[in-house]
Amino acid sequence: MKTPSSLAFLTESLRVLPGIGPKSAQRMAYHLLQHDRAGALQLSRALVQATEAIQHCAMCNTFTERAICETCEDAERDAALLCVVETPTDQLMIEQTLTFKGLYFVLMGRLSPLDGIGPKDIHLEKLIARATDGIVTEVVLATNFTNEGEATAHYISETMKARGLKVSRLARGVPVGGELEYVDAGTIARAMLDRRDT
Repeated sequence: MKTPSSLAFLTESLRVLPGIGPKSAQRMAYHLLQHDRAGALQLSRALVQATEAIQHCAMCNTFTERAICETCEDAERDAALLCVVETPTDQLMIEQTLTFKGLYFVLMGRLSPLDGIGPKDIHLEKLIARATDGIVTEVVLATNFTNEGEATAHYISETMKARGLKVSRLARGVPVGGELEYVDAGTIARAMLDRRDT
């Protein structure tokens, strides 16, 4: 039996989502058409609305529906602290901790020469302009602890230090509530190297 072309297109379109392979995409497509056509229509409207309405904040580069996002417009935030993250979801996770009261810059990626992603692709010039606005005094690097995230943090650190800015890096270590016997050796080693006075 030949799959209708519109169904094949839907299945292929669902594969753009991370972690969705051919079988999962096929199951989703069949489910939406067989059991939840109203949900499928709602999903399609939401996708169109989001792609038309969402843009990048002119200051921090995160997702917003306005020229400047609410965080950047918040007068109670500490404008001297600028936290650099890879993605809007990383920013969201830091915000949920309620521990950081500064502002952000979202790279929308990380350096990855093997994938052809260089400084221009992570909006480095925009970050430099933001960090050297005369208000920012410290740049907090909160990129992920992957090889690419570490390389990105190092590159940005050198760039910011050359411009006279204080640079700090998100600490690594044993998770809260974690028992040492269940933590991997690399994490324990990093926690030991990053130990601080009490």
